[in-house]
Amino acid sequence: MRSVLEVVGSEEGEIPAIGTLNEGALHAQLKNWYQRPDDRIERVVDGFVVDLVRGDLLVEIQTGSFAPLRHKLEQLTRQHPVRLVAPLPLVRRIIRLSDEGELLSARRSPRRGRVEDIFNRLVSIPSLLCRSHFELELLLTHQDELRVYRHGKAFRRHGWVVSSRRLVSVEQCRRITSPDDAARLLPPGLPERFDTAQLAEAAAIERRLAQQMTYCLRALGVLQTTGKRGNAIVHRRTNRVDPPKTDSLHAGELRDRPTRFLNA
Repeated sequence: MRSVLEVVGSEEGEIPAIGTLNEGALHAQLKNWYQRPDDRIERVVDGFVVDLVRGDLLVEIQTGSFAPLRHKLEQLTRQHPVRLVAPLPLVRRIIRLSDEGELLSARRSPRRGRVEDIFNRLVSIPSLLCRSHFELELLLTHQDELRVYRHGKAFRRHGWVVSSRRLVSVEQCRRITSPDDAARLLPPGLPERFDTAQLAEAAAIERRLAQQMTYCLRALGVLQTTGKRGNAIVHRRTNRVDPPKTDSLHAGELRDRPTRFLNA
């Protein structure tokens, strides 16, 4: 089922709020979509600029690595409930532009994203999920990736540098509020004791991502090491995962919002 959501761009000539001068297009679009009528935008809380304040809840939207937010989140979660919102691109369209902004080509990336990709970023802050005041919300999205040519740059992409990312749609939301929620991302059918090669095969992910996944789950206390099998570390679950929690942002809420974005 496709969700429905639409973002109305900022009015021309609007003065940027605190913290928005270096804001990327994707971040701005997500913030506009996520905002509700009573939310306060770009507020200073305990010396930090927060994207959205919703009652007592602080909402921070992060489109890149979580590492720059580590100190900020550690401090804010001591006194406030904090929700970190992270977009994951399920589908990307790669658009090449000239220096004048002319469209040169557009194609769909062959790589399809998935929820497990979040572990690539969660490695910076895994233990925060052990705090009762912290939760992580994943937005599974379709995005446009805009690229321009720069000689001598981006060797693997033959000089095509990513200039910005643009939101096309939000397809699904998934919230992770505890170590048990993170453990539910393990694929079914894993043996009682497994290494990252077995995890990568069972989940159909790359070995590197499987290693990041087990690192985070060990930090959260839901996996533990039980020895080695050759050069591979063997893991097992520490205890049974509790029944799933009720998520407060669900399809019903998502359907009340549009899906497609203007200027997509």
